[in-house]
Amino acid sequence: MIARGLRVRRIPVKTGLLTEKDDVVESVRRFAQTQLRPGDVMTIAESPVAVMQGRAIPITQIRPGFWASVLWRFVRKVPYGIGLRSPWSMQCAIDEVGAPRILRAAIAGAWGKLRRRRGDFYRVAGKQAAMIDAAHTSGVREYYECVILGPKDPDKVAQTLKAETGCEAAVVDVNDVFGCAVVGASDGLDVKMVEDALADNPAGQGDAMTPIVILRPEKRMKDEG
Repeated sequence: MIARGLRVRRIPVKTGLLTEKDDVVESVRRFAQTQLRPGDVMTIAESPVAVMQGRAIPITQIRPGFWASVLWRFVRKVPYGIGLRSPWSMQCAIDEVGAPRILRAAIAGAWGKLRRRRGDFYRVAGKQAAMIDAAHTSGVREYYECVILGPKDPDKVAQTLKAETGCEAAVVDVNDVFGCAVVGASDGLDVKMVEDALADNPAGQGDAMTPIVILRPEKRMKDEG
């Protein structure tokens, strides 16, 4: 894989099912530490991080209130899933960022639609709201009936992983539709390199159980030949 002038080797790491009983740092130590080398970048998917933080909420525990029951109907379905277009995920967004912000986002989204512009709802609602995965979209059957919130403090998670492993680290949101977005980064990370290297989702979707991908820059293209 070529990313930012580098030939990058990508090493998916299989972990099996991760749950709220697992710890992010300990899981990386257990499954990836022996494979890491100096200069590697350690990436981990955002949903499993959130799950390990206890942020997978069964819909049976969510009681949509008035605003959630109204506003979800006005959210455009995102290309890669349901997003906040369900009363359960909308209620979780309200709980995360507050009803006033979601109301402002709904107004911005409606105004954007009138101007034939997309993305205003999620731009105003913010990153934590945008990262919420609705129920019935997870490819892992154990979480199919759960709303999965975005990971808490993803930059801090990445920085902690760097401190523990000695490698730059990233928490990433990757899928087969929009590619890769880094949602949490250690302080020395080349974000663009990571997003380019993971753009075709080498970890796979659904129940592949490879949430960790080690990136190993091997050679600059200009050095070849």
